[in-house]
Amino acid sequence: AAGAKPGAAGTALMVGHVDTETRPAVFYKISALKPGETVRVIRDDGRVAEFTVDDVRVLTRDDFDAHQAYGPRESGRAELRLITCGGTFDRASRSYTANVIVSAYLTGTGL
Repeated sequence: AAGAKPGAAGTALMVGHVDTETRPAVFYKISALKPGETVRVIRDDGRVAEFTVDDVRVLTRDDFDAHQAYGPRESGRAELRLITCGGTFDRASRSYTANVIVSAYLTGTGL
């Protein structure tokens, strides 16, 4: 809540579930995003911030690097990170073995 808003300078974070016990959730398809594709976010002011994907990574829980996930790639630029679970589902621990991190940068705003 205290971080950058989508479209403002800094890194805006959006974290969501990949699935529930019964169905896909909001970030079910983010691991299929490719560099160059567009992600649109409706901001609080009703405007749309358009971001271009520049990287999609799957990091195992052991290799998770908070700076890679949350930190800026380029200083002063408006960026977006989409983060969800990935890898395989470990039934014993009832959790996924990795995280999917999509990095994108602001390329436009509109109505």
